Amino acid sequence: MRKLSGFSVPSRANEEAFERAVEEVAASARTLIQSLVTSAQPRTREVEAAKARERSAARFGERVRVRVDEIR
Repeated sequence: MRKLSGFSVPSRANEEAFERAVEEVAASARTLIQSLVTSAQPRTREVEAAKARERSAARFGERVRVRVDEIR
């Protein structure tokens, strides 16, 4: 609501209207997100991470990866 109204905390005089608007915007966002459809297959973090590592290796070359817990 801050982006719409210009303030993050309403005055006491505007508190009720502000809270009502927050609920209406949240309801609209839920309706939008629930109505979206896609034909894409679901993604998994592991597969996407592997793809990102492959892209990085192709772009920057192979590097030795050291885990933080291996340093200690």
